[in-house]
Amino acid sequence: MDTLAALGHGFLVALTPYNLLWSAIGVTVGTAVGVLPGIGPALTVALLLPVTYGLEPTSAFIMFAGIYYGAMYGGSTTSILLNAPGESGSIVTAIDGHAMARQGRGAQALATAAIGSFIAGTIATAALTFVAPLMVKMALLFGPAEYFALMVLALTTVTAVLGSSLARGLASLFLGLALGLVGIDMQTGQARLAFGVPELLDGIDTVVVAVGLFAVGETLYVASRHRFETEEIYALKGSKWMSREDWARSWKPWLRGTLLGFPIGTLPAGGSEIPTFLSYLVEKRLAKKPEEFGKGAIEAVAGPEAANNASAAGVLAPLLSLGLPTSATAAIMLAAFQQYGLQPGPTLFDNNPELVWGMIASLYIGNVLLLVLNLPLVGFWVKLLLIPRPWLYAGILVFSSLGAYTLNNNVIDLVILWVIGLLGFGMRVLNVPVAPCVVGLILGPLAEQQFRRALAISQGDPSVFLTHPISAALLIVAALLVIGPMVLRYRSNGAAKSNGASPSGTHPAT
Repeated sequence: MDTLAALGHGFLVALTPYNLLWSAIGVTVGTAVGVLPGIGPALTVALLLPVTYGLEPTSAFIMFAGIYYGAMYGGSTTSILLNAPGESGSIVTAIDGHAMARQGRGAQALATAAIGSFIAGTIATAALTFVAPLMVKMALLFGPAEYFALMVLALTTVTAVLGSSLARGLASLFLGLALGLVGIDMQTGQARLAFGVPELLDGIDTVVVAVGLFAVGETLYVASRHRFETEEIYALKGSKWMSREDWARSWKPWLRGTLLGFPIGTLPAGGSEIPTFLSYLVEKRLAKKPEEFGKGAIEAVAGPEAANNASAAGVLAPLLSLGLPTSATAAIMLAAFQQYGLQPGPTLFDNNPELVWGMIASLYIGNVLLLVLNLPLVGFWVKLLLIPRPWLYAGILVFSSLGAYTLNNNVIDLVILWVIGLLGFGMRVLNVPVAPCVVGLILGPLAEQQFRRALAISQGDPSVFLTHPISAALLIVAALLVIGPMVLRYRSNGAAKSNGASPSGTHPAT
């Protein structure tokens, strides 16, 4: 009952005209962001961090949550009509969604995606309402040693999951940890990595790094790869409503996608890619007409889109209750919390209940607003695809620079922004994930603080991290995440060599 009472208070916060306005702005901007290829929620939240500095934290996070949910909705539009997924979670949707668009059934594909997203988002938000407080109760058992182990797990998880190569992920992580060391050591008062620049003594602003890596770096990369050609957009033909058969083939995939998306999103190795692919495979296995998959099966759009949106709510559960980011957008939202001097975790629920429960309540409201926006306004969103790409990219770069400068009215921040932006561009060219860098920058100083605190309590005994059961278990899981892929790769390489070498002496002479 306490949870329901807290949620009721959250609705009172979210339904004030001021916060309702920011929720509407968030879902509208998020949908537009999802529609435009190459611009995801992480980039948009990073871009808006400097602008929202003067907002109340509750209003800012209600808007950020709306952007996150809205981008998940909007990503299906380009996937279906343009075969250009705006988000990694929309890749699977593009397979059969675009095939439906080529058959003139793009409207039905967009409808099942929108309705499925609404149903999955609402059910997953309800699950978030009750799962997050349970995670908070678990987090109250944590001391400094456990928090340090949890942050090590978060660092290794994001490094291992968000990149195709563990080595590249670790390189990005260590870069972020190094950036987090810049400034004055709070315990000794010594300057670290400031190189004699007075402006660096306060450290590198997390917002500047986030905007540089995601907004500047991503924009330069997308612009350098974009072919300035006219893209074929498939027009919506015929009826824009789903038939009775479409409904019958969609409702079960909506529910199954939700059941897959939310729990996987809450895991440290979650995100939106895994549940969407799993949903596609499950629907193909259970389909009465599996031969249609890849050629325009509506189940292959309904299930993955539901899984995509359910995972978004799942990602917010560990972020709010444990301070554990499991996606790039969650990492940027963690930076947003730091911008307001807040640390996600159990204390956030006690010290800022209006923010937490207002944000969760706004997700219910945002889902309704998104359904209202997406079903009748599909034609309008499609017109956004006609914006000339040079205008779009130039606008993002100008907006990023103005936002970074206005943080402290400091030219050094602009220099850092563009250095980090060029670095982010290089990381993308080399296929180095950028999310571990942001997570390392944010969690590195916090992990150092908890590490020192744990050692101080234990009078310098490092075994404290292994004698506490929770911290020992978390450190073991973190070690397995790093060592496991190396062992599997070594075994697979060894097996490949043995298979290639075994028949070498049996080939007949030619």
